[in-house]
Amino acid sequence: MERAPAWVRLSLAALMTLAWPAAGSPMQTVELRGDTTEVTLAPAMRLVRDASAEADVNTAMRWLDEGRFQPLPGGRTSLGFQTGAFWFHLRVLNRDSPETRWLLVQRYALSDRIDVHVRHADGRVSLQRGGDHLPFGVRTIRYRHPNFLLTLPRGEAVDVFVRVRSESSMQVPLSLLTVPAFAETTRDAQFVIGAYYGILLALFFYNMALWLSLRDASYFWYLVHLSAFGLVLFTLNGLGFEYLWPTSTWLNDRMVPLSVCLAQIGMQQFARVFLGLRERWPPGDRVGLALIAFFALLGVASMWLPYRIATPVAGAAVLASIAWIAFASVAMVRRGYAPARLFLLAWAMFLLGTGLFVAVAFGLAPKNFFTEYGVQIGSALEMLLLSIALGHRYAQFRNENERIAGDAKEQLEHKVELRTAELRSALVQLEDAHARLRESSQRDALTGLHNRTHFRDRFDALLRQSREHRRPLSLLMIDLDNFKSINDRYGHLIGDECLRWAARTLGHALRPHQETLLARFGGEEFVVVLPGLNLVAATQVAEDLREHLRESPFRSGTYEITVTASIGVHAIGSAAFGGVDPLLQLADQALYRAKADGRDCVRTSQGEVA
Repeated sequence: MERAPAWVRLSLAALMTLAWPAAGSPMQTVELRGDTTEVTLAPAMRLVRDASAEADVNTAMRWLDEGRFQPLPGGRTSLGFQTGAFWFHLRVLNRDSPETRWLLVQRYALSDRIDVHVRHADGRVSLQRGGDHLPFGVRTIRYRHPNFLLTLPRGEAVDVFVRVRSESSMQVPLSLLTVPAFAETTRDAQFVIGAYYGILLALFFYNMALWLSLRDASYFWYLVHLSAFGLVLFTLNGLGFEYLWPTSTWLNDRMVPLSVCLAQIGMQQFARVFLGLRERWPPGDRVGLALIAFFALLGVASMWLPYRIATPVAGAAVLASIAWIAFASVAMVRRGYAPARLFLLAWAMFLLGTGLFVAVAFGLAPKNFFTEYGVQIGSALEMLLLSIALGHRYAQFRNENERIAGDAKEQLEHKVELRTAELRSALVQLEDAHARLRESSQRDALTGLHNRTHFRDRFDALLRQSREHRRPLSLLMIDLDNFKSINDRYGHLIGDECLRWAARTLGHALRPHQETLLARFGGEEFVVVLPGLNLVAATQVAEDLREHLRESPFRSGTYEITVTASIGVHAIGSAAFGGVDPLLQLADQALYRAKADGRDCVRTSQGEVA
C-alpha cells in the first residue's frame, strides 16, 4: 500500500493526540527529534494493573480511551513483587528524526513475559514477544536485556502498549534507543561488567594459590563465597541466560533463588571460619550454622517451589543473613579480635550495595546507575577488602607463632624438665592403665568374674603346681537349672541380673577357701578350681554352694525366684597326667550326670582320674 503524504500523517498524529487524552494528569508524548539518540521512557509511561491477567490489547486500548491509565507511582519503574499483569502505555511521535528503526530495551533481565503491541496511526497493531520464559534466541538482538525493534516513520505518532507479567520483581525501566546508540550503551555496560568479573577472577586465582600453599580453610571458603556470589550476579544480570542456559527457561528461573542460597551458604561459612566463632563465640556460631541449614533447605526447596515464593523469600533472607554477619563482626571487634575490624568494613560495603539492590527489587528505591550497579561496586570492594583482611589475619597468626616460638626458646630448659616429669608420671599412669586393661580383659563383662580364657590359663598353671608339689586339685562344673525358663518368663534383663546374683553368691560361699579360682565358663555355667582339696572335701564344698543358692532366693523388685544348680565334681590326683580339656570333660560328664538325675544335686566323676 502506498504511504500517505507527510502532511496527512502529521494531521492524523495531531488528531490522535487530541482524540486520546488521558484522564487526570495530561498524557506526555515522547517526541523523537533529529538529535535524539536515546530516551528514558519512565516520565511518559502510564500503567494499569490487570489483576486477572486476562486482558488483551483490545481491552488495553479501551482502557486508554476510558482514561484508566495512570502515571507511574512516584515516577518509579520498580514496583516490587506483584501478582497479575501490568499494562504500560506510552505515545511516541517521530517528529523529524531520520532514524526510523528504534530499539525498545527493558533494562531488567528477569521479567518472565513481555508483549509489546504497537498501534500505528492507520490502526495497524503489531506484536512482539520477549522475556526469559521464551528461549533466548527469539530476541531481536542477542543481548542480556529484552529488546524489541520498532519501526517509527517520520511524522507518525504511535501508541505502544507493553504488557509485563512476571513472578520476579516487577521492574520495567524502558528506554528507546537508535541502533548505534544501543551499541555504544551495550559496549559501556559490558565493559563495566567485564571489569567486575576480571577483578573477581584475579582475586579468585590469587587466593586459590594462597589456599593451595597455606591450606588455610578461610581461603577455601572465601573462594566458595566469591564463586557463588559471582554466579548470583551472572544470573541476575541475564548473562547466565545469554551464555550458559539460553534454551532452558526452567533453569533460568530456578538459578536465581538457588544461586542466592549457595552464595549465602558460602558467606556464612566464610564468616564462621574467618571470625573463629566456634572458639570465640559458640552461641553466634550456632546461629551461623542455623542460617546455613536454612539456606541449604531453601536452595533444595527452590527446585520445586514457585518462583514467586522462593525468590522473595531468598531476597528477604539475604538482608537478614548479611545483617547477622555484620552483627557478628561487631561482636568480634568488641571482643578484641583485630582482623574483625577490616572484615566489618568489607561487609559494610557489601551490605550497602546488596541493600540497594534488594530495595529496588521490592520497589523501595528508584532504579538508577548506583542502585542497579551498587551490588557490583559493593561486592567488588568487599572482595578486595576481604582479601586484604585474609592477608592481615595470616600475618597476625604468623606473628603470634613467632612470639610463641620466642617464648618457647627462652623457657626451653624449664619446659624440658617439666615435660620429663610429666612423661614419668604419664608412664606410671600408662602402666596402671595397662594393668587395669589387662585385668579388664580377664574379666567377664556381665558378672565381673574371670572369663573362660583367663580360667584356662590359670587352671593350667594350678595344674602344673599341683603336680610339682603333689597336692590334690578338684574341679567343679556348675550349671544353673532351668535358666532358660527365667529368661523366657521374666525377660533377659532379669536373667542377666540373676546371673550377677549367682556370681556374687558363689563368690561369697567360696571365701573360706584360699587360692580358689572361680570363673564364668559360658552362659549360665560356672567353673571352680579348688587347690589342695580331694574328692570328699570338694564334694562338700559343692554341696555348700548348692545349698547357698537354694536357700537364698534371687529377688528383683516384686519377683522372688528360687534358683537351683546342678554340680559336677572331678578330683585330680597329684600323679595324674593329661591336659586341661580332658579334665574339663570329666567334670562336665559329672555335671550331666547330675542333670540327668533330676537336677539340684551334686555328682562326681566316681573316682576317675586323668
